[in-house]
Amino acid sequence: METTSTFAPRYSLWQLVQYMLRLGALGFGGPVALAGYMHRDLVERRGWISESDYKEGLALAQLAPGPMAAQLAIYLGYVHYRVIGASLAGVAFVLPSFLMVVALGWAYRQFGGLQWMQAVFYGVGAAVVGIIAISAHKLASKSVGKDPLKWSIFLLLAATTLITESEIAWLFIAAGVVNWLWRAPPAWLRGKPLHAIAATPFALSALNAADLPLLGQLGVFFAKAGAFVFGSGLAIVPFLYGGVVTEHHWLNDKQFVDAVAVAMITPGPVVITVGFIGYLIAGFWGACVAALATFIPCYLFTILPAPYFKRYGKLPGIAAFVDGVTAAAVGAITGSVIVIAKRSITDLPTILLALTTVALLWRFKKLQEPIIVVAAALIGLAIFPLLHR
Repeated sequence: METTSTFAPRYSLWQLVQYMLRLGALGFGGPVALAGYMHRDLVERRGWISESDYKEGLALAQLAPGPMAAQLAIYLGYVHYRVIGASLAGVAFVLPSFLMVVALGWAYRQFGGLQWMQAVFYGVGAAVVGIIAISAHKLASKSVGKDPLKWSIFLLLAATTLITESEIAWLFIAAGVVNWLWRAPPAWLRGKPLHAIAATPFALSALNAADLPLLGQLGVFFAKAGAFVFGSGLAIVPFLYGGVVTEHHWLNDKQFVDAVAVAMITPGPVVITVGFIGYLIAGFWGACVAALATFIPCYLFTILPAPYFKRYGKLPGIAAFVDGVTAAAVGAITGSVIVIAKRSITDLPTILLALTTVALLWRFKKLQEPIIVVAAALIGLAIFPLLHR
């Protein structure tokens, strides 16, 4: 089946950039919600991107290391406008939230912390769980359907993500292989193997960051974070903690927790917390180095394999592999909903906030998520001080 990418696009590059700027500025909820928004807006409502192109992008974003939502945005920019589209879409998606966390980093340093953040996150965190749950349901119904094998893959990945609270990269590949061998088994298995495009960031680990100036140390550390961490932006948090707090002692525990909270209450990719962390460590240039070093590997991991996905993605074996990986990705995303809920749903008010969010989004299909997020933030500011005096 042909994809829309074989025809002239129904939108201009500037329209796509405008959309990514808006999503980066208003898109709350972490990677699953952002991926859901892209599907809803670009596939379902506007018809700019075909379902198959979207699924290829989602599969590639899960297979390659780096933040999933940013890689999906880059790939969707590549679909019709190739490298220039990928580059502009990626920058437009990340830039708004980067500017926000830099501003918050400045305020944090100027005023000695952000006590109000706990109250905001109390409300927003609960609402975000509801937003992610609705997005995960939509993705599952589209990608998994009623296929028993895909449901098995979905449930396995949901369970492992819930139990381990992380995304296990090799399981995505295994899911793709299983679905490929079941749906489109090759006539012979001794042909040329599929060569994955692999950059070689591993040399970074051999560098002795202790001998470099501070910005150099930041660049090396955050490049490793972007190159070695798979899946959602939340997956980068344990890696960052180990380096930023435990190994280098750049931040203390409270500062690190505040950095993660900033990422959760600001729109755009969760991994943009690296900008806030970089600002606290080395000011504006520290934020720039941390963000660039984190996102450049994921950019390369997306545009380098993209031509091969476009060229060979419709072969039955490749299509089956992508379907398997997609089912695994949606399962992992669903598991992450529960992981996030365990941290955000702490009492009766947060339970009610999450359930109300689900009910509103279920009933009113065109309700904009930013409206819910703002309302939840105001509720948090009002309720949290009363419950935590």
